Amino acid sequence: MTNRRALLKGSAALGGAAMMLASVNREARAEGDPIPIGSALPLSGYAAADGIEFKNGLELAAEEINAAGGILGRPIELHIEDTKDMGADVVTQAMQRLIDRHEVPAIINGYNTGTNMVEMDVAADNDIIFNHYNTLISHNEKFKSDPERYYSCFQGDPPEYYYGPGCLLFLRNLIETGQWQAPNNKIAIVPSANEYSVVIANAVKAQAEQYGFTVSLFETVPFPTNQWGPTLAKLRQDPPAAIIVTHFLPQDLAQFMVQFQTQPIDALVYMQYGPSLPAFREIGKEAINGVIYSTLVGCLPDEFSAVYRQKYREKFGPNSAYITGSQTYDGLWHYALSAAIAGGPGEPFDREQIEKVAAAMRRLIYRGMNGIYRCDPEGQSGYCYPTQISDPSLGMPHQFLQHQDHNTDPKLIAPALYATNQFVLPPWIKA
Repeated sequence: MTNRRALLKGSAALGGAAMMLASVNREARAEGDPIPIGSALPLSGYAAADGIEFKNGLELAAEEINAAGGILGRPIELHIEDTKDMGADVVTQAMQRLIDRHEVPAIINGYNTGTNMVEMDVAADNDIIFNHYNTLISHNEKFKSDPERYYSCFQGDPPEYYYGPGCLLFLRNLIETGQWQAPNNKIAIVPSANEYSVVIANAVKAQAEQYGFTVSLFETVPFPTNQWGPTLAKLRQDPPAAIIVTHFLPQDLAQFMVQFQTQPIDALVYMQYGPSLPAFREIGKEAINGVIYSTLVGCLPDEFSAVYRQKYREKFGPNSAYITGSQTYDGLWHYALSAAIAGGPGEPFDREQIEKVAAAMRRLIYRGMNGIYRCDPEGQSGYCYPTQISDPSLGMPHQFLQHQDHNTDPKLIAPALYATNQFVLPPWIKA
């Protein structure tokens, strides 16, 4: 009981989710039949660094949820399948195994690339809740194509499209506030050959002129890649004011910076998501100082998340990436609260009960470690602040961070309501 109370006290500091669940549970202990919860994660292959953190987030959330009484007195029991290099067939088979072997009523995933959202068909065919962080506009488009079929499919964050206008708005704000004197109005866009990167790059390209920029280079590189020489040669031949790299693997992005620093140009370097992972700092070291990156979903470094961040690193090590684990952590907490409110999780093919859980997930505005998740009924994904919605209490913040010292965590520099530090000019730019 002492340990349970301590966990509840710590979890209450995370925003009251545990106390809310305990209240719904009416103080029931998690002693009933376990509720199997599935997850299909890339625990090996090129995205294993993220997959491990997604697994960590689930484990911490399950521990806390069970300490709060589970879901109406039933403890959560995790079952995880490795999706390796995340091909559509591998992901589909992994999810179906979770359903067939363990009868999971819900699957909580991080991301799996290259699937064309086939996961939604698995969820629909088996009537289970599917909550994921693929961060893809294709999720929204598929949901819109048949909302009744995909009623149980949720994206726990905004789609990647909003990276485009969000990045342009950020650069424009740096100029207008005098924090950066752009040497010209040119931007270079470097996506890699995958859906996520290309959608973001195209969104930047399509709206660049509206924000006063001209696209001087649009160069698609292989996925994955660590050979940046030809692209860097083109950038040095016609230097832009900002380089926007929408590739996202941390090891590849670190190599970009190492190779860039051999002959740097006076340009800001913005990168996509990958710099949030420890591998980026470990490989790039001093070469990464000054890099800006953003994420539509990630643990905010605020007072609200302080207990979570401390517990995460105590449990998984000082170099663990709580900013990534927070995704599945929030996803499982949001699901558990919703299932408890709905009267129970149901089971595969129990559409009546799964619909009740889905309805609760739509209604529940959840303040998690990543900010506010509020379900957009048009696409059943999160709202993005400030590019999609202007009210910060109803949208997940599009965070911009900068690596100012590779020996420490990156600093949150935008949006202003959440920023903990100011932007600093990268060391390779001549003042």
